[in-house]
Amino acid sequence: MNIASPSLPATRALSIVSTMYRSRAFLERFLADCLRAVDEIGCTDFEIILVNDGSPDDSVQYAIERRADIPELVVVDLSRNFGHHYAMQAGLQHTRGELVFLIDCDLEVSPLTLSEFKRKLDATGCDMVYGYQEARKGGVFEKASGGFFYTTFNLLSDVKIPENLATERIMTRRYVDALLRLGDRNLFLGGMMSWTGFEQVGLPLAKKQREGKSSYTLLRRIHLMVNAVSSFSALPLVWLFNIGLMITSASFLYLFYLMARKVFFDDAMLGFTSMMALMALSLGVMTTGMGIIGIYLGKVFTQVQNRPTYIVKDIHRGVEPPGVRPAKVSLPSEQYEEL
Repeated sequence: MNIASPSLPATRALSIVSTMYRSRAFLERFLADCLRAVDEIGCTDFEIILVNDGSPDDSVQYAIERRADIPELVVVDLSRNFGHHYAMQAGLQHTRGELVFLIDCDLEVSPLTLSEFKRKLDATGCDMVYGYQEARKGGVFEKASGGFFYTTFNLLSDVKIPENLATERIMTRRYVDALLRLGDRNLFLGGMMSWTGFEQVGLPLAKKQREGKSSYTLLRRIHLMVNAVSSFSALPLVWLFNIGLMITSASFLYLFYLMARKVFFDDAMLGFTSMMALMALSLGVMTTGMGIIGIYLGKVFTQVQNRPTYIVKDIHRGVEPPGVRPAKVSLPSEQYEEL
């Protein structure tokens, strides 16, 4: 599971990858639609990879049971909840398809859109077709928070990502292998996928409203934004330096003004309230600055710790046909050295 090297050798025409977290209510229809989707494009050589991201419900048990009637189904069971992006990375790492279709299983986007993605890929000859929303779904908060996230990220980062980007995308094998070589441990796949390059083409999607409560709370959205910006840009540090320089310059100018008033008018108390306000502002900027620096130091600490980004507990994969290398369930320690 070395993310600094390509994934398993391509022995399938297509891999469909999704993650599971509180997903039991969606799985039956999701799997049925996946089978319909591959039938629509006439693909018989495929695999469906479901990654269990420490789901507290019985999603993994149901998925394992469904392998009895869907032999192409592969269940990658992680040791705990690592997060959506890390689970997606685990799924991509275990793909063996010449094409890889990444999709959420919550049915906001139907697996039946696979045919649209495939047609777009074939027509353009690109390496990745990504889905995006022309107009964000949901209520006022969801629309506002989504717009704020993409605007802020593109403003603060050198890597630009399309607004209202969706999880759903189809990718070629060489693109997936290049993505997995990046070696990032502070994952923001949207930025990583844009940074990887190659020819990328967008496909507009109409997402449905998710049934049930979304697992992306306000705090998780804020955490995602902080992680995304700090992983792809040092611009906040530059802005912090510039703001500190401006405040320092303003403080010196104000000090010279007070000294002049003292010399010429003997007005020692002039500006006391303003001075206190300026000191409070400076303290706030210093505290914020220390926090920003701490975030970046934390990123460095995580990167140099050299821990794996995820740990696989079990892999449930069917019997391989002759000539196909079986996937390893237990991983030698040296495979984690570059993870």
